[in-house]
Amino acid sequence: MIFVTGDTHGSIDFSKLRKFADENSNLSKKDYVIIAGDFGGVWNSKTLDKTLAHYEALPFTVLFVDGNHENFDILDTYPVEFWNGGKVHKIRPDIIHLMRGQIFELEGKTFFTFGGASSTDKCMRNDHESWWAQEKPNFDELGEAIENLKKHNNEVDFIITHTCDEKALYYPPLYVPPVMPTVYPENSMLSLFEDTVKYKHWYFGHYHKDAQLYTEKTVLYQKIIRIV
Repeated sequence: MIFVTGDTHGSIDFSKLRKFADENSNLSKKDYVIIAGDFGGVWNSKTLDKTLAHYEALPFTVLFVDGNHENFDILDTYPVEFWNGGKVHKIRPDIIHLMRGQIFELEGKTFFTFGGASSTDKCMRNDHESWWAQEKPNFDELGEAIENLKKHNNEVDFIITHTCDEKALYYPPLYVPPVMPTVYPENSMLSLFEDTVKYKHWYFGHYHKDAQLYTEKTVLYQKIIRIV
């Protein structure tokens, strides 16, 4: 089985995963829960092992795309490996970072992943301590995404990102009139996939809300939903 949820922020929002595991005794490491960014389990080198131990103790395998609240200095020290069709960082055998612009094949379904976002609280954070410039997707990653999508004829089953495309910003609950949404460069970048990729459903986190924007797009935070 494959499930998807929103941000976990290390230990801050971890409890939803523990509760989910307790309520589903049939889960095993062959099952996947995908975190749509802001995993946060790779954050502080001094507490890394302790934090990850909680995730390792879960009965399922944790997959995640990166968000804006990740320690990219540590994340980038892990070697890049190929796993189920795309590039990953294997943080632990059962904790895997799905890198940007990749397509993975899991249980007969295709998943396109593209993490990253801008921190709205950047002014309150310190460079290379609580904020990293790598949080924003770059054009090399975009180019790799385009090439990988071409190999799949621009068609996948699911898109998993941290933030969303520009169009999604104008749907409730993200858009609350009369305040106009703030459009960041990565929202415009993700619009390219909205315009060119055929997909069944798009899931993202970042906004700390649980809602279906329209038929093909869902924002997640606390909910954990099964998709396969």
